[in-house]
Amino acid sequence: MTVREDRLRLTDGSETIYGVVDKSDYAIVVAEQDGGFHLVEQFRYAIGRRSWEFPMGTWPAGSAGASTGTPLELAQAELVEETGLTAERWRPLGTLHGALGFCSQSFSVFHATELHAGPHRREESEADMVHRLVGEDEFRAMIRAGEIVDGSTIAAYGLLRLELHR
Repeated sequence: MTVREDRLRLTDGSETIYGVVDKSDYAIVVAEQDGGFHLVEQFRYAIGRRSWEFPMGTWPAGSAGASTGTPLELAQAELVEETGLTAERWRPLGTLHGALGFCSQSFSVFHATELHAGPHRREESEADMVHRLVGEDEFRAMIRAGEIVDGSTIAAYGLLRLELHR
C-alpha cells in the first residue's frame, strides 16, 4: 500500500492537493449453498472489532499470482484458503470500487456454487477466523442488526440479487 499526494490544477485554474491510497485489488466470493451463504468472521484491526464477511483477499505481495493471476484465480484461492471450499461453478458478478474518493483499489465479485468441502489453508494472521454457513434470511437479519458491516460484502450481495432478478 502506498499513500501519495498529487498536486492538481482544477478547472477554475486553482491548485489543490489530492490524497490517494494505492492498494492492491481484491476478490470477494459469494459462496452459495442450500439457500445460504458461507461467511467468515475475523478481527479487523482498523475498526477494532470482529467482522462477518464473505471470503475475500488479495494476492500476497511478491507471489506469482500478484503479477500474473486473474481475479477469478484469486477468488478461487481465497475460497479454499479461508473456508476449505472449492466450487464447480463460478460466475463473475462485477467489479466495484469501495472508496473511489481517495482509494484506487477495486474488488471483483464472484458467485460460487456446487461447493465441495476440504481443509482450509489459512494464513497465520487468520488463525482466529471462524467459518459458518448462514441462511439468506439470517444473512439479511445480520445486516439489519449491524452484525455484517463490511461494505464490500453487502455490495456483493446486492450484485448477486441484481443478477438473479434480471
